[in-house]
Amino acid sequence: MQQPLIQDNRTGQPQQGVGLDPIVIAGGGFGGLYTALALAEQPGHPPLVLVEPNDHFLFLPLLYELLSGELRRWQIAPGYQSLLAGKGIGWLRDKVDRIDTNSRQVHTGQGHTLTYSRLVLATGAGSDDFGVPGVREHALGFRTLADVDRLQAVVRILREGSLTGQRLAIVGGGPSGVELACKLADMLGDRAGIELIEQGPSLLNGSRAFNREQGLLALQRRGVRIRCGTRVLAVHGGYLELVPGGEGPEGPTPETLAVAAVIWAAGLRCQPPALLPAPACDNRGRLLCGPDLRLQDHADIFVVGDLGAIQGAPGTDPEDPVPATPTTAQVAFQEAPVIAANIGHSLVGEPLENFAWKDLGEMLSLGLGEASLTGAGFTLAGPGAYQLRRLAYLARLPGLPLQIRVVAGWLAGNDGPKIQS
Repeated sequence: MQQPLIQDNRTGQPQQGVGLDPIVIAGGGFGGLYTALALAEQPGHPPLVLVEPNDHFLFLPLLYELLSGELRRWQIAPGYQSLLAGKGIGWLRDKVDRIDTNSRQVHTGQGHTLTYSRLVLATGAGSDDFGVPGVREHALGFRTLADVDRLQAVVRILREGSLTGQRLAIVGGGPSGVELACKLADMLGDRAGIELIEQGPSLLNGSRAFNREQGLLALQRRGVRIRCGTRVLAVHGGYLELVPGGEGPEGPTPETLAVAAVIWAAGLRCQPPALLPAPACDNRGRLLCGPDLRLQDHADIFVVGDLGAIQGAPGTDPEDPVPATPTTAQVAFQEAPVIAANIGHSLVGEPLENFAWKDLGEMLSLGLGEASLTGAGFTLAGPGAYQLRRLAYLARLPGLPLQIRVVAGWLAGNDGPKIQS
């Protein structure tokens, strides 16, 4: 068995392997990182290994503020080395490729093999192109730091160019699409029009009524053109093929829409590493797990975040799934301590806890310095909601040192340069 060289973030020195049967966390997003940090607080825990290919954690809900320059990169994308320093968590900068559940072995893309006592699957979800031709080749995503860099380059070109009447197309009318449309409209001003394309009959279909209303008002104030009931047939370099909602006597008439760029925000699909034998999944690729967040039929594997579909909550038909939790960061925040506690329970033969999702509300970024939020009977929109949203996310940044640095920057007015429209 090939043992990887893993950084020991307690001593700062590399070590050979991590001892016998560590707890392995596959993926360093919200679910993986916060589970690892919660496990590190348990006394006498087995060795901990976080397997994550990126060198920076990304606080996704604030990615829009990084795009606009309202926040700086270090504030929403701290490095794993600093986050894990002194925590006793080994970090292997690699990607989990496949998992043999019979032998309890994780195999990585760089050829390493780790034997685990418990495994946490936290690899999350990626963009779903729904099989639309040209999306991978010609559309921009918005889930990584590289995506932000590419989109900022497009904005600079549009702002500095001499052409008028240019358009950006955003595909997907959920929260991500609406938040992007408002932010880009403020950043570009009259340099380019924004087209927001949604296949369904309305925008923000799963959002609260107040946030839907505020989102629509924000889009209208910014002159964003909304195209609901419109299906994208293909994405090309410089244009889209669409089928508008209105149908003629012989059926829908395809349309060509010229655009400077396409941003794809149409949906997510889970992308777990290959597990052998193959586990049960739902139609969205999510792994079926019990209310204690263990993978179905696997007592030593736990699933956190977007990757899991919880089945069989107490008091429900065991054949029916629990109502789906939203694919948001707050779900992973709440699951992480439960998984950490259940791993501790499982190692000493104690009963496990069931996860109970608590809806803490919903927040939307709606342009430069504006937001909308609703929860617990409370609603607010505008600059006040923007500040409360930032404070709410501050409390969830990983680690007190980062929280202190970020709030100090906010109080000093050093968030970063605002992009004026």
